[in-house]
Amino acid sequence: MQVIIRPTEEESTRIVATLVANAIRANPDVVLGLATGLTMERVYALLVRMHREESLDFSLVRTFNLDEYVGLTAEDGRSYHAYMTKHLFSGINIDRRNTHLLDGMAKDLEAECRRYEDLIRHCGGIDLQLLGIGRDGHIGFNEPGSALYSRTRDKSLTPMTRRDNAKHFVDPSQMPHRALTMGVGTILDSRKLLLLATGESKAAVIAKAVEGPITSRMTATAIQLHQHCVVVADEAASSRLEEQDYYRWIFDNEPEWAEFR
Repeated sequence: MQVIIRPTEEESTRIVATLVANAIRANPDVVLGLATGLTMERVYALLVRMHREESLDFSLVRTFNLDEYVGLTAEDGRSYHAYMTKHLFSGINIDRRNTHLLDGMAKDLEAECRRYEDLIRHCGGIDLQLLGIGRDGHIGFNEPGSALYSRTRDKSLTPMTRRDNAKHFVDPSQMPHRALTMGVGTILDSRKLLLLATGESKAAVIAKAVEGPITSRMTATAIQLHQHCVVVADEAASSRLEEQDYYRWIFDNEPEWAEFR
């Protein structure tokens, strides 16, 4: 695992967006795993800017989203279908036939999850998976207690997750209780993981995810099992890491990070 600590949220976000852009330039038909949330909005805004100002080409890129709420249509403004259209897809030249999201309205949710897993395999697997992290340490909607080798499935959301996400609903009582999500095992199958965390509210979970014991009670700890994982955090989010000096030394001295120094 590589941990990159930068002074500000802006610098951290820029590094993540640049790493995604580099992956696209190196492999134009790269398969990206995409996440949602406020942190990712800033990443996507930079990618849209790179497309417009630097001709970053998304025409062959294929994407898979981590999750979607059960019970929301793709047209619902609170769905992750709508989120991706608003924050990324509408601003770039991606072929919408190459964008894949789970159907939270599927009549057979188990069959929908199997379809998604099969489609990922058909595309050759995910090359680079973007990740955020929840306050309870979840990745995707893999809530505490999720098996570390779980596959895409229907998952009940915890009260904390529902409270955190209810702000996106005019009536908080309309916040869904369930979501379809890639499993932890599905995420770990990706060739590379790239996790972004910013802000003091993420400091405790980042410390546990990066340096704590691996446990299904905090599914983000599973990233420690991955051979090619990069965690990017600002000063606030990294403030409780015990090995900060080591992580900073690697960033300051390893050639692979020279373009970001």
